[in-house]
This record gives sequence, structure tokens and C-alpha cells, in this order.
Amino acid sequence: MKDYKKSPIYANLLKRWLDLFVAVIMFTVLLPLFIVVTALLAVANNGKPFFFQRRPGRYGRIFKVIKFKTMNDRKDKDGNLLPDAVRLTPIGKFVRRTSLDEVPQLLNVIKGDMSIIGPRPLLEEYLPLYSKEQMTRHDVRPGITGWAQVNGRNTISWQQKFEYDVWYVNRVCFPLDFMILGQTFRNVAKSEGISSDTSATMEKFKGN
Repeated sequence: MKDYKKSPIYANLLKRWLDLFVAVIMFTVLLPLFIVVTALLAVANNGKPFFFQRRPGRYGRIFKVIKFKTMNDRKDKDGNLLPDAVRLTPIGKFVRRTSLDEVPQLLNVIKGDMSIIGPRPLLEEYLPLYSKEQMTRHDVRPGITGWAQVNGRNTISWQQKFEYDVWYVNRVCFPLDFMILGQTFRNVAKSEGISSDTSATMEKFKGN
């Protein structure tokens, strides 16, 4: 595998402007599809087509990530949410399989909370569980897709995922981002890496 040398000018300046340009173009092109998916999910999820959640961004700053809501809010008799696989709606499965659930995050990119390419923004509750090395994943803006996503996504272990994230942070440059974006489109076309081997999505991180 080719190695890459980090470009500070690209990472700290040019990347943000490129993100903004690409996100605006992509959202404009996908707007008709965005409207259709929003309407279908609103019907499937009782008027709730979007999912908002607090996530740590660059330097651990908290922001609200927006995604399409692919699971309903069905609960058991004790009021606990049912497993992810049970709550995935038919339209939600399609949206997740085609990665359309990530489209609303283009708005996060436009706002400046996220990047097109970077480590995925994970749950806020994971922050105290990271090692010092793993915490460096927050040295850059989180991304819609990233090095870990094109190397297994939800089918790899947490340890491997973090190793990929740190590897990327230490090598941010335009050629690497361009390669990741191209591989992302290929993976989406093949619907690869959507689920882990034991879950409909990904098991929670419980620490090292």
C-alpha cells in the first residue's frame, strides 16, 4: 500500500474550502432525492424523517449530527428500545444499504462541523474510553466517510477502526482524500461493510 505524507497547508486551510465547495455541489444535485427520501421516511417513522444526535467533533467539541432516521422507536414492555435489527424499517434498510442516510450530513459539512473525509463522529459517551493515541482522531474534523470506512466500515473491530483513524490523521493530504472518496463510491455501489458480523449496525465500544 502506498504511504502518504501529511500536508499541513491542505489539512488546515485548503481542505475546508474544498469540503464546502463539494458539499454545496453534492447537496444541490441530490436535493430532489433528498426531498423524496425525507417524505418516505416521514411516513415510515410517524413524521420523524431525521435523526439528530450529539457527537464530538474537532478537538472534542460537541455538535449535532443529522442523518436520515432509518429505525423506528419501537420499545418492549419495559419501555426499552428494541434491537436495531428489529427497528430497521423496510425503507430504512434500503436507505442504509445505499448509504443515503449519510446525505443530510452534507449540511453538517456546510456548517463546518464535519468534513467530507475524516474519522467518523462517534458517540459522546465514548470520549472517556479512548486511549491517548485514539483521542488524536479528534485532531481533525470528523467525516462522512474515511479511511476506516473504505477498509471494512462496520465489519472490522473497534481496535482496527481506531488504528485506521489515527493512520489517516497522521497523513491527511489531497491525494489520500481523493483516493478515499473514489473507494467510497465503489463500496457504496457494492453495498459493502454496512453491518458487522453480529449486528445490524455496529456493537457499542466498551473501552480498550
